[in-house]
Amino acid sequence: MDDELLSLLRMVDTPTVCNAIEVAQGKRGFDAFTRGTVVSSAPASPPVVGYARTAKIAAAAPPSEDPAIIRARRMDYYRHMASGGPPSVAVVEDTDFPHCVGAFWGEINATVHRGLGLSGVLTNGVMRDLGDVPENFPMIAGSIGPSHAFVHVEAIGVPVTVFGLTVAPGDLVHADRHGAVVVPQDVLPVLAASIAKLRATERLILEPARQEGFNLAKFEEAWARFEAART
Repeated sequence: MDDELLSLLRMVDTPTVCNAIEVAQGKRGFDAFTRGTVVSSAPASPPVVGYARTAKIAAAAPPSEDPAIIRARRMDYYRHMASGGPPSVAVVEDTDFPHCVGAFWGEINATVHRGLGLSGVLTNGVMRDLGDVPENFPMIAGSIGPSHAFVHVEAIGVPVTVFGLTVAPGDLVHADRHGAVVVPQDVLPVLAASIAKLRATERLILEPARQEGFNLAKFEEAWARFEAART
């Protein structure tokens, strides 16, 4: 992914990326996206775009392993998150889902991850400290809660599943207040052109619909042009 495409992806929302992938593939049926409702710490912020750094956590019960192992794994987790360089995004599965109770994401962890160069996080787990987290580090999470409970890292650099979306380390993720998608590598060469085509065809409907005097007859005319442009 070149810098021009990265800049473009940071300017469009995740539904646009979903639709543009279908334009690029020439069919409907793309399904590498989240299901259900997410909660965003910064719903007005630009989307999170980057290559996935993955991990699994849990918080409902204390870890059964030796505390020294847990501490060492926690530091290995940060080493993994800092690896690979930008653009990167943390994708963390809380294995307690759907009964997540412990916030791994708050002021400290968000600030540390931002400092390590990550652009944000996608998680099915809990976030907190919403008034204190960095404004330029969006957290796309499953819920909001007050406590970290027994939160600890269970696995690092493995495939994870968040809201029905399976993400492997290194997958290109686009996420915002709507949810997230994994962008297929094979569409990257044509993705910018697909976004431009999508926007142009949508304008065929949107521009007439926003004008005074719009009615069913004008909609039918606009729809005919829209359908012709999509073929």
